Amino acid sequence: MGTAVRAAAGEAPRPWEQERAPVLGVGVSVITLSDAVAAVEAFVGTRRPHYICITGAHGVIECRKDHDLRRIHAAADLVTPDGMPLVWMSRLLGYGPIGRVYGPDLMREVTRRSPERRLRHFYYGGAPGVAEQLRERLCAEHPGLDVVGVYCPPFRPLTPEEDAAIVAEINAAKPDIVWVGLSTPKQERWMSAHRGRIEAPVMVGVGAAFDFLAGTKQQAPRWMQRSGLEWFYRLCTEPRRLVGRYARIVPHFLVLAAGQLLARHGAPGPARRVADSG
Repeated sequence: MGTAVRAAAGEAPRPWEQERAPVLGVGVSVITLSDAVAAVEAFVGTRRPHYICITGAHGVIECRKDHDLRRIHAAADLVTPDGMPLVWMSRLLGYGPIGRVYGPDLMREVTRRSPERRLRHFYYGGAPGVAEQLRERLCAEHPGLDVVGVYCPPFRPLTPEEDAAIVAEINAAKPDIVWVGLSTPKQERWMSAHRGRIEAPVMVGVGAAFDFLAGTKQQAPRWMQRSGLEWFYRLCTEPRRLVGRYARIVPHFLVLAAGQLLARHGAPGPARRVADSG
Protein backbone atom coordinates (compact mmCIF):
# COMPACT_ATOMS: atom_id res chain seq x y z
CA MET A 1 0.00 0.00 0.00
CA GLY A 2 1.53 3.34 -1.05
CA THR A 3 1.60 6.62 0.87
CA ALA A 4 -1.29 8.17 -1.06
CA VAL A 5 -3.46 5.08 -0.59
CA ARG A 6 -2.80 5.01 3.14
CA ALA A 7 -3.53 8.73 3.42
CA ALA A 8 -6.84 8.24 1.63
CA ALA A 9 -7.66 5.46 4.07
CA GLY A 10 -6.90 7.72 7.00
CA GLU A 11 -3.66 5.93 7.94
CA ALA A 12 -0.54 7.81 9.00
CA PRO A 13 2.47 7.56 6.68
CA ARG A 14 5.16 5.20 7.84
CA PRO A 15 8.39 6.90 9.05
CA TRP A 16 10.48 5.86 6.06
CA GLU A 17 7.96 7.39 3.64
CA GLN A 18 8.12 10.86 5.11
CA GLU A 19 10.13 13.85 3.92
CA ARG A 20 13.92 13.59 4.00
CA ALA A 21 16.21 16.13 5.61
CA PRO A 22 18.29 17.92 2.93
CA VAL A 23 21.82 17.58 4.33
CA LEU A 24 24.23 19.27 1.91
CA GLY A 25 22.12 18.19 -1.04
CA VAL A 26 21.53 14.59 0.09
CA GLY A 27 18.08 13.61 1.36
CA VAL A 28 18.53 11.80 4.68
CA SER A 29 15.63 9.67 5.89
CA VAL A 30 14.14 11.04 9.11
CA ILE A 31 13.98 7.79 11.03
CA THR A 32 15.30 5.90 14.05
CA LEU A 33 16.88 2.45 14.29
CA SER A 34 13.55 0.82 15.16
CA ASP A 35 11.96 2.53 12.13
CA ALA A 36 14.73 1.18 9.88
CA VAL A 37 14.29 -2.38 11.18
CA ALA A 38 10.55 -2.14 10.54
CA ALA A 39 11.24 -0.82 7.04
CA VAL A 40 13.56 -3.72 6.18
CA GLU A 41 10.92 -6.23 7.29
CA ALA A 42 8.20 -4.36 5.39
CA PHE A 43 10.33 -4.31 2.24
CA VAL A 44 10.86 -8.07 2.53
CA GLY A 45 7.11 -8.50 2.74
CA THR A 46 6.49 -6.68 -0.54
CA ARG A 47 8.80 -9.09 -2.49
CA ARG A 48 9.76 -6.11 -4.69
CA PRO A 49 13.39 -4.89 -5.03
CA HIS A 50 14.62 -2.21 -2.63
CA TYR A 51 18.03 -0.92 -1.65
CA ILE A 52 19.17 1.00 1.42
CA CYS A 53 22.13 3.41 1.60
CA ILE A 54 23.64 3.78 5.06
CA THR A 55 25.40 7.10 4.69
CA GLY A 56 27.68 9.23 6.82
CA ALA A 57 29.65 12.40 6.18
CA HIS A 58 31.93 10.52 3.78
CA GLY A 59 28.99 9.51 1.58
CA VAL A 60 27.54 13.03 1.60
CA ILE A 61 30.84 14.58 0.53
CA GLU A 62 31.25 11.97 -2.23
CA CYS A 63 27.74 12.78 -3.47
CA ARG A 64 28.57 16.46 -3.76
CA LYS A 65 31.27 15.79 -6.34
CA ASP A 66 29.56 12.89 -8.14
CA HIS A 67 26.17 13.50 -9.76
CA ASP A 68 25.60 9.81 -10.44
CA LEU A 69 26.21 8.87 -6.80
CA ARG A 70 23.81 11.62 -5.71
CA ARG A 71 21.21 10.16 -8.08
CA ILE A 72 21.77 6.70 -6.60
CA HIS A 73 21.08 8.07 -3.11
CA ALA A 74 17.98 9.92 -4.31
CA ALA A 75 16.62 6.69 -5.82
CA ALA A 76 17.32 4.62 -2.69
CA ASP A 77 14.37 3.47 -0.62
CA LEU A 78 16.15 4.63 2.53
CA VAL A 79 19.19 6.82 3.16
CA THR A 80 19.90 6.31 6.84
CA PRO A 81 22.10 8.62 8.97
CA ASP A 82 25.11 6.43 9.66
CA GLY A 83 26.93 9.02 11.77
CA MET A 84 25.97 11.56 14.42
CA PRO A 85 26.93 14.57 12.24
CA LEU A 86 24.02 13.75 9.91
CA VAL A 87 21.69 13.31 12.88
CA TRP A 88 22.74 16.66 14.36
CA MET A 89 22.47 18.43 11.00
CA SER A 90 18.98 17.03 10.41
CA ARG A 91 17.85 18.23 13.83
CA LEU A 92 19.40 21.67 13.35
CA LEU A 93 17.57 21.92 10.03
CA GLY A 94 14.33 21.28 11.91
CA TYR A 95 13.70 17.59 11.24
CA GLY A 96 12.85 14.86 13.72
CA PRO A 97 12.49 12.52 15.44
CA ILE A 98 15.70 11.09 14.04
CA GLY A 99 18.42 8.87 15.46
CA ARG A 100 21.58 7.25 14.22
CA VAL A 101 21.02 4.17 12.04
CA TYR A 102 24.50 2.69 12.09
CA GLY A 103 25.21 -0.18 9.67
CA PRO A 104 26.46 -2.69 12.28
CA ASP A 105 23.54 -1.87 14.60
CA LEU A 106 20.96 -2.33 11.84
CA MET A 107 22.55 -5.60 10.70
CA ARG A 108 22.80 -6.84 14.29
CA GLU A 109 19.16 -6.05 15.11
CA VAL A 110 17.71 -7.48 11.89
CA THR A 111 19.84 -10.59 12.40
CA ARG A 112 18.59 -10.98 15.98
CA ARG A 113 14.98 -10.97 14.79
CA SER A 114 15.56 -13.17 11.74
CA PRO A 115 15.21 -16.74 13.13
CA GLU A 116 11.72 -15.99 14.43
CA ARG A 117 10.74 -14.26 11.17
CA ARG A 118 12.47 -16.87 9.00
CA LEU A 119 14.47 -14.30 7.03
CA ARG A 120 17.16 -15.61 4.69
CA HIS A 121 20.47 -13.75 4.32
CA PHE A 122 23.29 -13.50 1.78
CA TYR A 123 26.62 -11.76 2.54
CA TYR A 124 28.30 -10.11 -0.46
CA GLY A 125 31.65 -8.42 0.11
CA GLY A 126 34.38 -8.20 2.71
CA ALA A 127 38.01 -9.24 2.53
CA PRO A 128 38.78 -12.90 1.77
CA GLY A 129 37.39 -15.12 4.49
CA VAL A 130 35.52 -12.36 6.37
CA ALA A 131 32.03 -13.23 5.08
CA GLU A 132 32.57 -16.89 6.04
CA GLN A 133 33.75 -15.83 9.49
CA LEU A 134 30.77 -13.50 9.79
CA ARG A 135 28.37 -16.33 8.92
CA GLU A 136 30.00 -18.65 11.45
CA ARG A 137 29.90 -16.10 14.24
CA LEU A 138 26.36 -14.84 13.69
CA CYS A 139 24.93 -18.33 13.25
CA ALA A 140 26.56 -19.33 16.55
CA GLU A 141 25.13 -16.26 18.28
CA HIS A 142 21.66 -16.68 16.78
CA PRO A 143 20.60 -20.34 16.52
CA GLY A 144 18.33 -20.87 13.55
CA LEU A 145 19.78 -17.98 11.54
CA ASP A 146 19.56 -18.87 7.85
CA VAL A 147 22.57 -17.59 5.87
CA VAL A 148 22.05 -19.02 2.40
CA GLY A 149 25.31 -17.87 0.82
CA VAL A 150 28.44 -15.71 0.95
CA TYR A 151 30.66 -14.26 -1.76
CA CYS A 152 33.88 -12.24 -1.61
CA PRO A 153 34.38 -10.42 -4.92
CA PRO A 154 37.93 -9.81 -6.18
CA PHE A 155 39.54 -6.39 -5.84
CA ARG A 156 38.88 -5.57 -9.48
CA PRO A 157 35.78 -5.10 -11.63
CA LEU A 158 33.99 -8.35 -12.39
CA THR A 159 33.75 -9.41 -16.00
CA PRO A 160 30.20 -9.54 -17.39
CA GLU A 161 30.38 -13.33 -17.23
CA GLU A 162 31.52 -13.30 -13.59
CA ASP A 163 28.84 -10.80 -12.67
CA ALA A 164 26.12 -12.84 -14.35
CA ALA A 165 27.33 -15.93 -12.50
CA ILE A 166 27.14 -14.32 -9.04
CA VAL A 167 23.74 -12.83 -9.82
CA ALA A 168 22.55 -16.32 -10.75
CA GLU A 169 24.10 -17.74 -7.56
CA ILE A 170 22.39 -15.18 -5.35
CA ASN A 171 19.03 -15.63 -7.06
CA ALA A 172 19.29 -19.42 -6.80
CA ALA A 173 19.89 -19.10 -3.05
CA LYS A 174 16.67 -17.04 -2.71
CA PRO A 175 17.72 -14.69 0.11
CA ASP A 176 15.36 -12.10 1.55
CA ILE A 177 18.21 -9.70 2.34
CA VAL A 178 21.57 -9.22 0.61
CA TRP A 179 24.02 -7.46 2.90
CA VAL A 180 26.66 -5.64 0.83
CA GLY A 181 30.02 -4.88 2.46
CA LEU A 182 32.05 -3.09 -0.22
CA SER A 183 32.56 0.38 1.34
CA THR A 184 31.30 3.70 -0.03
CA PRO A 185 30.76 4.50 -2.90
CA LYS A 186 31.38 1.05 -4.42
CA GLN A 187 28.54 -0.64 -2.56
CA GLU A 188 26.00 2.03 -3.53
CA ARG A 189 26.93 1.70 -7.20
CA TRP A 190 26.69 -2.09 -6.98
CA MET A 191 23.23 -2.03 -5.42
CA SER A 192 21.91 0.48 -7.94
CA ALA A 193 23.33 -1.49 -10.88
CA HIS A 194 21.82 -4.74 -9.57
CA ARG A 195 18.39 -3.51 -8.56
CA GLY A 196 15.96 -5.65 -10.52
CA ARG A 197 18.65 -8.18 -11.46
CA ILE A 198 19.01 -9.38 -7.88
CA GLU A 199 15.64 -10.85 -7.01
CA ALA A 200 16.03 -10.45 -3.23
CA PRO A 201 13.60 -7.79 -1.99
CA VAL A 202 16.25 -5.95 0.05
CA MET A 203 19.89 -4.97 -0.46
CA VAL A 204 21.64 -3.04 2.31
CA GLY A 205 25.08 -1.45 1.98
CA VAL A 206 26.75 -1.81 5.38
CA GLY A 207 30.45 -1.18 4.66
CA ALA A 208 32.70 -2.19 7.54
CA ALA A 209 29.87 -3.95 9.41
CA PHE A 210 31.18 -7.28 8.11
CA ASP A 211 34.50 -6.71 9.88
CA PHE A 212 32.95 -5.40 13.08
CA LEU A 213 30.39 -8.18 13.47
CA ALA A 214 32.86 -10.89 12.41
CA GLY A 215 35.28 -9.60 15.05
CA THR A 216 38.13 -8.82 12.65
CA LYS A 217 38.05 -5.11 13.59
CA GLN A 218 37.18 -3.39 16.84
CA GLN A 219 34.32 -0.90 17.06
CA ALA A 220 34.66 2.40 18.86
CA PRO A 221 33.29 2.53 22.42
CA ARG A 222 29.63 3.52 22.58
CA TRP A 223 30.41 6.86 24.21
CA MET A 224 32.62 7.78 21.24
CA GLN A 225 29.89 6.70 18.81
CA ARG A 226 27.30 8.83 20.61
CA SER A 227 29.69 11.79 20.71
CA GLY A 228 30.42 11.71 16.97
CA LEU A 229 34.02 10.67 17.58
CA GLU A 230 34.01 7.25 15.94
CA TRP A 231 35.96 8.67 13.00
CA PHE A 232 38.77 9.59 15.43
CA TYR A 233 38.81 6.09 16.92
CA ARG A 234 38.99 4.53 13.46
CA LEU A 235 41.72 6.96 12.44
CA CYS A 236 43.77 5.91 15.47
CA THR A 237 43.31 2.21 14.66
CA GLU A 238 43.87 2.49 10.88
CA PRO A 239 45.92 5.68 10.39
CA ARG A 240 47.66 4.75 7.13
CA ARG A 241 44.40 3.87 5.39
CA LEU A 242 42.18 6.64 6.78
CA VAL A 243 44.33 9.70 7.42
CA GLY A 244 43.94 11.04 3.89
CA ARG A 245 40.19 10.43 3.82
CA TYR A 246 39.46 12.10 7.14
CA ALA A 247 41.86 15.01 6.55
CA ARG A 248 39.73 15.82 3.50
CA ILE A 249 36.24 14.92 4.73
CA VAL A 250 36.04 16.27 8.28
CA PRO A 251 36.96 19.94 7.64
CA HIS A 252 35.08 19.92 4.32
CA PHE A 253 31.89 18.67 5.97
CA LEU A 254 32.16 21.13 8.86
CA VAL A 255 32.63 24.13 6.58
CA LEU A 256 29.78 23.15 4.26
CA ALA A 257 27.46 22.32 7.16
CA ALA A 258 28.13 25.69 8.79
CA GLY A 259 27.41 27.38 5.46
CA GLN A 260 24.09 25.57 5.04
CA LEU A 261 22.98 26.40 8.57
CA LEU A 262 23.95 30.06 8.19
CA ALA A 263 22.09 30.26 4.87
CA ARG A 264 18.96 28.94 6.55
CA HIS A 265 19.21 31.21 9.57
CA GLY A 266 15.99 33.12 9.97
CA ALA A 267 14.24 31.16 7.21
CA PRO A 268 11.04 29.26 8.09
CA GLY A 269 11.67 25.61 8.97
CA PRO A 270 9.90 22.55 7.65
CA ALA A 271 6.30 21.90 8.56
CA ARG A 272 7.20 19.09 10.94
CA ARG A 273 8.53 20.10 14.33
CA VAL A 274 11.60 18.49 15.79
CA ALA A 275 10.87 15.93 18.46
CA ASP A 276 13.33 14.33 20.79
CA SER A 277 14.46 11.05 19.24
CA GLY A 278 15.40 9.68 22.64
